[in-house]
Amino acid sequence: MNKTRLEAFSDGVIAIIITIMVLELRPPHGETFPTLKPLLPVFLSYVLSFIYIGIYWNNHHHMLHACRKVTGSVLWANLHLLFWLSLIPFTTAWMGENHYAEPPTALYGFVLLMAAIAYYILQSRIIAVQDGDSVIKRAVGRDWKGKLSPLLYVFAILIAFGSHWASKAIYVAVALIWLVPDPRIERALARREAS
Repeated sequence: MNKTRLEAFSDGVIAIIITIMVLELRPPHGETFPTLKPLLPVFLSYVLSFIYIGIYWNNHHHMLHACRKVTGSVLWANLHLLFWLSLIPFTTAWMGENHYAEPPTALYGFVLLMAAIAYYILQSRIIAVQDGDSVIKRAVGRDWKGKLSPLLYVFAILIAFGSHWASKAIYVAVALIWLVPDPRIERALARREAS
């Protein structure tokens, strides 16, 4: 099966997710800069979620670029990931509108946790269906970021009810860990093309 349709569909869904998030940013009633102050939590939630969606899009792109074969299980794993990503606009809006209250902050973390698990499942399915010693399998290696992130999300969810600011700081920290694109896949692709 060709991966082009999978990439195009995923890109379209991710573009819609970003569009939905930006449409949640409502302009204030007023013409002065101080009227923007109450919207700061909503805007900061949007920025964090935009970064997360960008990270997923970037890593998804690199992973599919290294992929040579797509099967039905890969398609379903990809849909599973897109399902959890599609919930980010809702949790972003709820968290921002309620100034990072405990339940919205915990639910935001739960959606991030489930998206991380879904990404891991997709990555595992892609590796499983590739031939022999695939580029992506070599590139992923031990995947310390992929193993650390869910643990941090679980911790952030648990502490959200005691300190939602600490929870939010963990979400930012995980985003910073992933912000720099993983060069392992690019290096592995370059080695494959050189040989």
